[in-house]
Amino acid sequence: MLSYKLNHLRQLESESIFVLRETAAQFDRPALLFSGGKDSIVMAHLARKAFHPARIPFMLLHVDTGHNFPETIEFRDRFVQAIGASLIVAYVQDSIDRGRVVEEQGVHASRNKLQTVTLLDAIEKHQFDAALGGGRRDEEKARAKERFFSHRNDFGEWDPKGQRPELWNLFNGRHHHGEHFRVFPLSNWTEMDVWQYIKHEAIDLPNLYFSHQRDVVERHGSLLAVSDVVRLQEGETSEERTVRFRTIGDMTCTGGVDSVATSLDDIIAEVAAARETERGTRSDDRRSESAMEDRKKEGYF
Repeated sequence: MLSYKLNHLRQLESESIFVLRETAAQFDRPALLFSGGKDSIVMAHLARKAFHPARIPFMLLHVDTGHNFPETIEFRDRFVQAIGASLIVAYVQDSIDRGRVVEEQGVHASRNKLQTVTLLDAIEKHQFDAALGGGRRDEEKARAKERFFSHRNDFGEWDPKGQRPELWNLFNGRHHHGEHFRVFPLSNWTEMDVWQYIKHEAIDLPNLYFSHQRDVVERHGSLLAVSDVVRLQEGETSEERTVRFRTIGDMTCTGGVDSVATSLDDIIAEVAAARETERGTRSDDRRSESAMEDRKKEGYF
């Protein structure tokens, strides 16, 4: 069983490394989208393996909503320094200040959707022709429609019906000026694969992924961490609970789960027993049945 699992992980690793090398070969100025979350950490780890002993040939790009977990930002900066990479941070707040986007109001306000404009502006500003993302097909039904090389037109839009065939791992990255591609090296990985790989490779992670005590408020089925950006509303009360986060995006829409998983073995066992996808805790995906696909068509991650 152990041998099968390792062979499976090595096959996934080999496939991802092939995609990373194809990206470097076919594009002039690719960027690796890096949020400090587990999938982007694994993707950066794979990129280091793919091009060792040279440095990663990609700029790292983080779209910062300004409402991220402080632990994530601390880890991001420490990780980037440790691997000797170059990081560009594009701030949603700058998009708001320039009038490019309008900040949502109300109890359910989130900057998560606003990231789309900030991302597309950063891609145009830095003339990136490919953006490597850590999206996986098992996460959400819209992401299940993505190819490894996913074309975006000159407005940054995605057409799920107009994707290019990828037969025998032949990837077509040809594009006109102003167009770009999103590339997903982890497409065929599952959440379980990611966690097993993290354990096997002894990859460091933000402590948010492990069980800890935190003040949370339950809001429409999500356990949101109480903070400066998630304030209690009239009639709400917070409580200290033992939680961890399966995803670590914007604090206004990223829900925790009750958990006592303090080790990678604990998390792997928990994921194996889970009956809800990791994005099931994300309140932004619940806004409509097609929330993610609508955002992706506009240029979201």
